[in-house]
Amino acid sequence: MQNLTIRGARAHNLKNVSTTLPRNAFIVFTGPSGSGKSTLAFDTIYAEGQRRYVESLSAYARQFLGLMDKPDVDAIEGLSPAISIDQKTTSHNPRSTVGTVTEIHDYLRLLFARAGKPHCPTCGRPIERQSASEIVDRLLERFAGQRALVLAPLVRGRKGEYKKLFEGLKKEGFARVRVDGEVRTLDEALKLNLEKYEKHDIDLVADRVRISADDRARLAESVELALHKGEGLVRVSLPDVGRDELFSERFACPEHGTALEELEPRVFSFNSPYGACTHCTGLGARQEFDPKLLVPDDELSIAQGAIAAWSGSKGDGNKVFYWDRLKALAEHLHFDLKTPWKDLTEGAQRTILYGSDEAIEVVYKRGGRETMRFQVAFEGVIPNLERRYREASSDYAREKIEAFMSLVPCPKCGGSRYKPEVLAVRVAGRNIAELSSLTVLEARRFFGELTLPEPAASIAAPILREVGARLGFLENVGLDYLTLDRSANTLSGGEAQRIRLATQVGSGLTGVLYVLDEPSIGLHPRDNSRLLKTLLHLRDLGNTLIVVEHDEETMRAADYLVDLGPGAGIHGGTIVAEGTPEALMRHPTSLTAAYLRGEKKIEVPSTRRSGNGKTLTIVGATEHNLKDVSVALPLGTLTCITGASGSGKSTLVHRILHASLAKRLYRAKETPGAHRAIHGAEHIDKVIEIDQTPIGRTPRSNPATYTGIFTEIRDLFTRAPEARKRGYKPGRFSFNVKGGRCEACKGDGTVKVEMYFLPDIYVPCEVCKGARYNRETLEVKIRGRSIADVLDMTVDEGVDFFENIPNIARKLQLMQDVGLGYIKIGQPSPTLSGGEAQRVKLAAELGKRSTGKTLYILDEPTTGLHFDDVRKLLGVLHRLVEGGNTLVVIEHNLDVIKTADWIVDLGPDGGARGGSIVAEGTPEAVAAHPTSSTGAYLRLIPELAARLPELTPA
Repeated sequence: MQNLTIRGARAHNLKNVSTTLPRNAFIVFTGPSGSGKSTLAFDTIYAEGQRRYVESLSAYARQFLGLMDKPDVDAIEGLSPAISIDQKTTSHNPRSTVGTVTEIHDYLRLLFARAGKPHCPTCGRPIERQSASEIVDRLLERFAGQRALVLAPLVRGRKGEYKKLFEGLKKEGFARVRVDGEVRTLDEALKLNLEKYEKHDIDLVADRVRISADDRARLAESVELALHKGEGLVRVSLPDVGRDELFSERFACPEHGTALEELEPRVFSFNSPYGACTHCTGLGARQEFDPKLLVPDDELSIAQGAIAAWSGSKGDGNKVFYWDRLKALAEHLHFDLKTPWKDLTEGAQRTILYGSDEAIEVVYKRGGRETMRFQVAFEGVIPNLERRYREASSDYAREKIEAFMSLVPCPKCGGSRYKPEVLAVRVAGRNIAELSSLTVLEARRFFGELTLPEPAASIAAPILREVGARLGFLENVGLDYLTLDRSANTLSGGEAQRIRLATQVGSGLTGVLYVLDEPSIGLHPRDNSRLLKTLLHLRDLGNTLIVVEHDEETMRAADYLVDLGPGAGIHGGTIVAEGTPEALMRHPTSLTAAYLRGEKKIEVPSTRRSGNGKTLTIVGATEHNLKDVSVALPLGTLTCITGASGSGKSTLVHRILHASLAKRLYRAKETPGAHRAIHGAEHIDKVIEIDQTPIGRTPRSNPATYTGIFTEIRDLFTRAPEARKRGYKPGRFSFNVKGGRCEACKGDGTVKVEMYFLPDIYVPCEVCKGARYNRETLEVKIRGRSIADVLDMTVDEGVDFFENIPNIARKLQLMQDVGLGYIKIGQPSPTLSGGEAQRVKLAAELGKRSTGKTLYILDEPTTGLHFDDVRKLLGVLHRLVEGGNTLVVIEHNLDVIKTADWIVDLGPDGGARGGSIVAEGTPEAVAAHPTSSTGAYLRLIPELAARLPELTPA
């Protein structure tokens, strides 16, 4: 079949949508946020493709697979097996890394198992397994014609007299031994009085021979005998050259005896007990007590509660107990408990934290009278907490103590995750942890230049081919800055999606339907072309790609465009226009077409704000890849942090700026990233981070509960005449507690029916018909609407309905302003996209009283937004700045960047090649910068380009 035909799609807000899409094409779904793009792409087309594939399996197999619900659609024809690549599948397992997700780590394990050279972890000498024949061959090759003693090492560096050993050897018929370097007969050895408490070396003389090909049989027999008596070791002493050679028939160091397991792929896995560090079980980090969390503010003295873990609360008996001991220690070490922590000597700080074996005299006094006096060793804060943590009898007690712990690199393996013996196996001089710590770009260069001796080269060739291909795919999707050992749970949604995309390209499948969700998220405009090249390559393999996307360059590169709308929610759900990009651009009513033609656009401000004259300055940031960065952010402005993916934007803004201010303002537990200082924090009284994490993880959470509207709506219903007559309180109108909710479904509105090997079915509750409340509660109405009717309204409907209730109307109006007029007031949180969740948070913050000294931090707020939604969002952001607040936005969207007051451009690339400030200033100044890649794209905007001649230096 040449086409993919959908007839009568009605899931969510789709209004009986029918369309015919070309197969083996690059198709882009676009349109306003909430218009039904994801519903058509994921909940209809992908869900049906996945369902049909799983239904082809046996009933037994189906019960182990998450079979998707049958979408509400009349028919879909020409459907291929479907694979979804979205942003919600990031692994949260700390054992999952970029290397394991892409399977590169599996190939590295195979490479080290088959071509790795083992070394002794103690002395570093190469070790290899050698049979008796190979040892003889090596001796003949290197020492032909020389005299030799063939020795069996029996005792190496151990204490004892060894009389019984000598007697046993004599009974076996041996004649000579070498004791501490001197050859003696066994009769002489028996007369020696070896010092019992000194270390000795004893070798049995198996034979005295001259190494020659003629005497090969005798030499081989002597070596075999020595290997047998020496438990796999043979030492050959060469008196003519004055040296000894040690050989082993196992993977063991002849000198230190460090034995290696048989080299198998499992040995090189940090997820296997055969290879994982025994101290951290392969995690590379351990939860340890962090002195920075124990003493969060070093300006305080102990008397003021500097030791957070021991400060206690009023009436806490422990507080008195610790105070008496600290007072005794202060007298013993001669320091003052009222001295700020930072001014105490290093020795005093260390003793307080880690304790001392030295006894101190503790005197208990109550009411001015001495009640007890005794001597005791000072336990120390950390040993005390470790003991209490071990002895804790409840999860609550453990959680309280865990607040003072943080992840630190494992002291045994240094964060490498492996046993020392595994790290002693090398390929081209590097161990597996060192190769995993390389970036994709560095690894590609290393493997491209790698030359191995035969036979290792022949064995490694197919492995290196697979590794090189996968590294190439990662580079093509703009992820060359990631290290292979980077934890998967630290990746952004866009990075995780592009890793899965690279993996799919590597699989080389054809005839598959791929459904992607905004793959351009987190990508700098200059990396977009590489991503598009990868997507087009996937299409050219013979696959169909459906991409939900708002990026203009991606739309123009598509084979076929589908524009849904015309609005969002109930105002969307229809196909406004479809066809090739050229055909769609000619459509008269399509909002997307108007922006593509340039008729509609986001205007560049005529002037830039200069701020309030104050700055917030980060000094000497060195966390991750930041290279001693110092930057001043003007307050009272909209500042954009830009730069290539992996250039250090999130590290600078989240790990350093937000973490430092949160610690200062709210005493947050998170330890900020490495930096010297932050100046100007006194000009900020609140810092608010608005990210895309869900506003709630259960269907009981919704925009009404998050923004606080639900409380006011419930209060309004309690004032209704019917409610007052019945004496209903606000709790009556909550679906989370007993009283007013439907008890048949516990306020969920649906009942789950388990279907075992078919997908679980959620059916509307038979009692309340999905309303969530019981009949008595629903009888209370305001203007003819019950509480269930109100929760089912869209925000747009709610604005009209509550127009005379200022508190509710104002908050709903703010949600409408950020472009969320189409969502329902009681819409369950799990059904909101990341972009929608972020805008709900933004609306909630706008609803709070502004002090004009708030710092808002946003990370890619344009995710999931159409051109027109970006325009609305920018109106809200600039309104916040007009109130005197400061906005710091991490963004790649040029429409946001061009309207900013100030830009800080990091780079020039990602990873190790990033971490520096390339340019900073107004958008015009950055556009005029000769080496800024962000500036190069800003110069392509006509309105900005027209202003540049005035700013370009002569």
